[in-house]
Amino acid sequence: MNQLTRKLIAEAVGTFLLVFLAVGAAVFGIAAKVGTDGNGPGNGVVGVALAFGLVLLGIAYAFGPVSGAHVNPAVTLGMLLGRRMPASEAVGYWIAQFIGAIAAGGVLKLFVSNYGVTDYTGALGTNGYDNGAINGTGAFVLEALLTAAFVLVILLVTERVAAPGFAGIAIGLTLTLVHLVGIPLTGTSVNPARSFGPALWQGGTAMSQVWLFILAPLVGSVIAVIVWKLTRTSDAEQESLVAGSERE
Repeated sequence: MNQLTRKLIAEAVGTFLLVFLAVGAAVFGIAAKVGTDGNGPGNGVVGVALAFGLVLLGIAYAFGPVSGAHVNPAVTLGMLLGRRMPASEAVGYWIAQFIGAIAAGGVLKLFVSNYGVTDYTGALGTNGYDNGAINGTGAFVLEALLTAAFVLVILLVTERVAAPGFAGIAIGLTLTLVHLVGIPLTGTSVNPARSFGPALWQGGTAMSQVWLFILAPLVGSVIAVIVWKLTRTSDAEQESLVAGSERE
């Protein structure tokens, strides 16, 4: 098995785990009371936000050495625009990520359709707007800004001069934070694959609105790359800092 194949498998499996475990935390209990409400376990908005962050933290350390653990087309776009990976590899990552997310969405659908599990989101954990909490324009701006913040952190903490052992922690905590902000409004996407997988199985309004949760995170990724290029340590400075560290 060649290196690229291993990377694509890691991206597909990692995205599957992100969607099944983290979106599953919402589907299986976000609207229930913390503890039990007579119908099953609940975790609330904070619990779901933590689920996203903790799952990504585990994925980062498990699959990071293999593929970089993007598990998100917006992150892959950021890496592509930042010239950290070739376009041919990025396309493969996108395909693998969507495959993983669609498979996870199918398993979630199986649980709520055939296994007697209550869907506490009422929509398979899909994202939405014009829902009484935010309109379409607000949702687009919110998702773009949240994704920009998330991708920017990833670009910065994975620089050569950053502390590599702590990158996963910073990334996981940032994903938790953006979910704390976004869940009450859109359900939080910041990840086109995460949005498309469940929406494909849910259909209806979720599928008609999913375009926003694909496009806005990609726009946010472009914003992140622009800010990263304006604020990052230059290659020459990084070489100097790395050389100085090695001498010490």
